[in-house]
Amino acid sequence: MRFPPSFLDDIRDRLRISEVVGARVQFDRKKTNAAKGDYWACCPFHGEKTPSFHCEDRKGRYHCFGCGVSGDHFRFLTELDGLAFPEVVERLADQAGLPMPIMDRHEQEREEKRATLFDVMEMAAGFFQDQLQTSTGAKARAYLRDRGLSVDVQQHFGLGFAPDSRNLLKEFLASKGVGKDQIEACGLVVHGENIAVSYDRFRDRIMFPIPDARGRVIAFGGRAMSPDAMAKYLNSPETELFHKSNVLFNFARARKTSYERKQVIAVEGYMDVIALHSAGFTNAVAPLGTALTERQMELLWRMHAEPVLCFDGDSAGQKAAHRAVDMILPNLQPGRSVRFAMLPEGLDPDDLIQQNGPQAFEDILNSTLPLADMVWDRELHTGAALDSPERKAEFEQRIKLVVGNIRDENVRRHYGQNIAERLSAYFGGGRGKNNWNRSGRRGAGGKNSWGRADKKNTGSRAIGASPSLINSSLIKKRTSLPPLREGVLVMAVAMHPALSVMFFDEIVSLKLEHSGLQQLHACIVDALAAYDGNDDCMDRDELRQMIIDAGQGEIFERYERQLRDNRIWQALPQAAFEDAIDGWKQAYALYLRNRTLHRELKTAERALAQDDSEENLERLLQIHGEIERDDGTEALIEGFGVSSGRPSKGF
Repeated sequence: MRFPPSFLDDIRDRLRISEVVGARVQFDRKKTNAAKGDYWACCPFHGEKTPSFHCEDRKGRYHCFGCGVSGDHFRFLTELDGLAFPEVVERLADQAGLPMPIMDRHEQEREEKRATLFDVMEMAAGFFQDQLQTSTGAKARAYLRDRGLSVDVQQHFGLGFAPDSRNLLKEFLASKGVGKDQIEACGLVVHGENIAVSYDRFRDRIMFPIPDARGRVIAFGGRAMSPDAMAKYLNSPETELFHKSNVLFNFARARKTSYERKQVIAVEGYMDVIALHSAGFTNAVAPLGTALTERQMELLWRMHAEPVLCFDGDSAGQKAAHRAVDMILPNLQPGRSVRFAMLPEGLDPDDLIQQNGPQAFEDILNSTLPLADMVWDRELHTGAALDSPERKAEFEQRIKLVVGNIRDENVRRHYGQNIAERLSAYFGGGRGKNNWNRSGRRGAGGKNSWGRADKKNTGSRAIGASPSLINSSLIKKRTSLPPLREGVLVMAVAMHPALSVMFFDEIVSLKLEHSGLQQLHACIVDALAAYDGNDDCMDRDELRQMIIDAGQGEIFERYERQLRDNRIWQALPQAAFEDAIDGWKQAYALYLRNRTLHRELKTAERALAQDDSEENLERLLQIHGEIERDDGTEALIEGFGVSSGRPSKGF
């Protein structure tokens, strides 16, 4: 049975290759990076002990570097299970939630016709591009130049111009042998029962080709040049090729850079995407004139486990963000969420960059809000003031109902716990343990600073610091060496390599300040990732020798002396492994807290620059104080040194 290529493409688009392969193999935790869609396993096609089988969601392919097998979703099952291709297609279609096509003669003719429409769209794109370079397109070229879009950017996105004519495109395509039915099927002309003669849909507009996931042009967007136009932006209608709720503008181009940058940004329109690309943010995509759909959200999650949704800083942008919250919540899964970047009032990404430069947008990306904060803020500011027990009860009921929409049981449970803590703190009675502030977010002075942790750089597990660690020497500044907390994170792994089995994702994603520590960290990670011994992890002495062989022995000894001088016994070889685990978790929590405070400091500085109110100044000073207290005080780690009752001799 022959299947339409479009149907097979739909299956590939809806199913990640890791979902298909992961049902049959056990992925290796050390080498796999799920956030990047990069998976490793022992090859199911030949016996091996070292993982050399690789599958990559971004490409939708697998390859074994041992035996050389490679292929896509369909080939994996046909070769592994010996199934017939139609049976494999049926299985995967069912998994993807797609009905099987009925390929009668009519459907075959339809598919053949559909294939020719791609050629017609390419002809139309070429026509629009040529028109941009004519004298007729001079005004459009000037507009693009004034918007800061270079010729290279225009060519990269294939921008063009539709002249102010009712028939020019139609006549051009007809001269190339394109039939009337094909032109109409592509949505390039306006036609119908009450229209005697069809006419070009796009007239006097700057044209933006809209490609599919494989880079083929399937539609156009047009920006009107005349201020009197009925619609400023006009998209192609729904066609055989184009279903706008299933498409993200720039998806094919941004997929690679999103993988490399470990981030994807969703903005509101294609001009925002192009403006960001011009400013160096090449990992941006956009829906096409509609609210973000579930299908588009699935595409974003294929690019990154935690996309950034960026909305304009006006009431419409706020409403769009709130609609996105309702659409996303039911579809959350462990390790899969979103963050929100809210722009200043009245500015879109292009305006912000034009006025304040690319760094201003980078600052926005560094101060994004997690989804839980957006849920809380929205419900908190909806409805009447919470000035009576009845209104408080109504608020509590409302926000719990919202969280109850999460389908995944584990995610729903954690959100429920999070909301319970916020409610307890906000209504008074939860101020001791978690230190939530009156906005319902954990304050900068709290022990765990949940709300602002940068999830894209911190791995998958939330690790809390014990109260006795907050003021320890782990957070005291050093001049010749990096902050001690960072030294602990790296050296504890060198002294206890088994920590990498528990916290590999967190270890790999550490962002360290000191160049010497960065080199030592990279050396340790490379050694652990390449380990192929019989045990779960390499021996401490073996790892140390590899560090010395890599030329990092001297810096290793310096950090070891630092640990001994500060009596950080939990990170030294003599510590029991359970103590090493506890010490590493505590140091990691402090590391997250420090990064959180510095991001909040940037946000407070920007807020003060925009509005020099007493409230903004007080917030800035508060964060400064928190950083200074963290960096300038010492106390005891839980079970630390002589005071713990443990002998310190030899440490």
